[in-house]
Amino acid sequence: MQPEDSTTEYQQAEQPIPKTPLRFLLYVSKPHWKWAVAGVFFATIAQALTSSVPYVYKLIIDTAQAVAAGQGEIRSVWLYGAVYIAVVVCISVCWRFSGFISMRWIAGVAETAYNALFAYVTKHSYAYFANRFAGSLSSQIGHAADGAHSLAEGLIWNYYTAILSLSLTTAYLATASPRAAVLFAALIVVLVPLNIFLAKRRRPLVVEYSRRASEVSGHAVDSMTNIAAVRQFVRREHEVASFAKAAAALRASDLRQWFSSEWILAINSAIITLFEAGIMFSVLYLWVQGAVTLGDLVLVFSLLLGVLGELTFIGHSMNGFIRCYGAIQEGLSEVLLPHEIADAPSARALEAYEGKIEFLNVVFQYSDGNREVLSGLSLIVAPGERVGLVGPSGAGKSTFVSLLLRQHDLTSGSILIDAQDISEVTQDSLRSAMAVVPQEPLLFHRSIRENIAYGRPEASEKEIVKVAKMAQAHEFIAALPSGYGTLVGERGVKLSGGQRQRVAIARAMLKQAPILILDEATSSLDSESEVAVQKALHELMKGKTVIAIAHRLSTLREMDRIIVLDDGKVVEDGAPAALLKQGGLYAKLWKHQAGGFLQE
Repeated sequence: MQPEDSTTEYQQAEQPIPKTPLRFLLYVSKPHWKWAVAGVFFATIAQALTSSVPYVYKLIIDTAQAVAAGQGEIRSVWLYGAVYIAVVVCISVCWRFSGFISMRWIAGVAETAYNALFAYVTKHSYAYFANRFAGSLSSQIGHAADGAHSLAEGLIWNYYTAILSLSLTTAYLATASPRAAVLFAALIVVLVPLNIFLAKRRRPLVVEYSRRASEVSGHAVDSMTNIAAVRQFVRREHEVASFAKAAAALRASDLRQWFSSEWILAINSAIITLFEAGIMFSVLYLWVQGAVTLGDLVLVFSLLLGVLGELTFIGHSMNGFIRCYGAIQEGLSEVLLPHEIADAPSARALEAYEGKIEFLNVVFQYSDGNREVLSGLSLIVAPGERVGLVGPSGAGKSTFVSLLLRQHDLTSGSILIDAQDISEVTQDSLRSAMAVVPQEPLLFHRSIRENIAYGRPEASEKEIVKVAKMAQAHEFIAALPSGYGTLVGERGVKLSGGQRQRVAIARAMLKQAPILILDEATSSLDSESEVAVQKALHELMKGKTVIAIAHRLSTLREMDRIIVLDDGKVVEDGAPAALLKQGGLYAKLWKHQAGGFLQE
């Protein structure tokens, strides 16, 4: 058997991911079912033989006793001794086979779970991520995937084998004393429902503990991500105290769920001791009466000794099951929320051949707000036209771009690109048609080469260098110790603002999309960096439809047209020079900036 590729089958089939832990485990096990079946097969043989060892003891002792009484042959004792050795060897071999085979299933379960959940969570909307800690989301995916791994491991080597062991123990006890078998069955009938009840009572405590653990992880990631702000505002002690508070809540939650676990074990021990005493004294009485053999006595005592740990920790096993169950459920409940923005069932790929953009009576308001951010907005951007979006804060500029990228769905109206409604095309094809240069460049903690090639990974080294030169970035990259192989750090912290921006521009150039979106691409740069970036943007805008947001009006010199937004509506629309002559809002904003460092 060869390991299955767990990363393709389900991504291609797009099967819905189950939201309940056991069904989720079955879902992520399907690519590895052959390994699972083979592992269970060998575990069954191993456990059956393990439970049979006390019966082999019985045969050896009864045969030896018969030989001593002159009623048997010594070779029978040697035969059963050989059988015992063979059984022990087979047990060891089968357990190892089960381990070597099942590890492929269990490791595959974790891999498939990670892949499936990561693929699912990345399809959530921008708002989903804006309202959550990245570290917490990562922890929840880990809880679900690791929980599935632990649950699979527990099922094959703890829960399934325990059930098999208890069943076989009952059967072997019946061969020695039906009364002992009845008492043992009664013990199981009492323990199992009681522990299920107690485990269900404990389940909320386990789920709460998993939630607290996610909060601690998310808090730590949030603080470390913003460590510069922590130091600049001298808030380290506050962050440490806040983290300590979250850790204390985690400790309290852990103690509550652990305390309940210890009580379950104490209750189990008391019940087991009572029943065990009853079984032992019953069998001893029968032996005294001559109703059972010495071998039967050894069989009963050996069986009880073998399952004593399983019985004592049956609650612990169920606690482990519930803990894994709760961890999976807690992770799935947050990750598997319905996608806020989904492709239509009949969605097709966008064919962006010119880059014409049309907003037709667009109305939009956030789900948690009452005010319309855009109110009946209608405009057309011609192919190859360079348009600047201007307006006071809150006018709707960023929302305009977000809607164009379909990071939110419209309240009403429609947006067309080359006469195709963006709600009827796939999101991937829509965003493939646009290159975005944001105000804060989004760089990965990878090499500069990888960051530039992110939009087109198949690009050659020659193409990467070419766009870096066009973006005025090649010179500083070449001066770095590792050149294009230099790691930029988390969010690109090893580079200056201007350097990060030029890398982002090179990436946008390499993507070669017909529509370019500049979201205040130079607003946070110093004058020297802005000159270099403006040169790069000049090259980038050639032959593209451009939508540029800018608070610095001086950066819109090359725009063919300015659209002024205010309170979600277009209040002015025209060439920059014409709008200045009108003396409207654009002229007012220009005069407001003319006296400052932006004066031309």
